Amino acid sequence: MAMKLYGRDPLKMFEDVFSEKVSPFFSSIVTPAFKVDISEDDNAIFIEADMPGMKKEDVHVSMEDDVLCINAEREQKEEEKKKGFHRIERSWGSLSRSFTLGDNVDEKAIEAHYDNGVLKIKVPKKEPEPQRGVEIPVK
Repeated sequence: MAMKLYGRDPLKMFEDVFSEKVSPFFSSIVTPAFKVDISEDDNAIFIEADMPGMKKEDVHVSMEDDVLCINAEREQKEEEKKKGFHRIERSWGSLSRSFTLGDNVDEKAIEAHYDNGVLKIKVPKKEPEPQRGVEIPVK
């Protein structure tokens, strides 16, 4: 028999606290920033990120040292005016995901398109440059 505290299972005590409907702040801490699908073929790597509610100008994609970064900032404002009260709720958050792609991608040919809450990135592959070793004299 499961122990109940005030008619609730104690193992589910924080279920409502971390629910997006009750507390978007806490749910954003414990859930991933946004979901992505990654696939590839012989010619490219494809990344699709679900970013609903984002504006295109708030989404930024960059590539540095073989790491592709997706960053976005979201501001949400909810206002309710009724007889006898005025409530304004604001939340703000910065979302980020990074992926190490390796040195066989063509950084200059990366394409990113954002439409209807979905960011699609195509990262073309290239032949990796041969490693150039240097002979170091031993003294």
